[in-house]
Amino acid sequence: MKLFVLVIALAALAGCGVDTATTAATVAAAKKQEIEQGKKTMEQMQQDIGKSMEQAQQRTERADEAVKY
Repeated sequence: MKLFVLVIALAALAGCGVDTATTAATVAAAKKQEIEQGKKTMEQMQQDIGKSMEQAQQRTERADEAVKY
């Protein structure tokens, strides 16, 4: 009887460990995806900022040319 209770207790604890490991792996995968999405967003923002800076530079150059003439 004691052996039976011990086996059941060990099986329950082993199940908890598997559940915890699965949860940790799921959280890690979600965090990795979140980081990758953040990197993509940052790259897109950098590109947008670069385009805006180029457009501002072009407007400044056109304004300078208009003033010269």
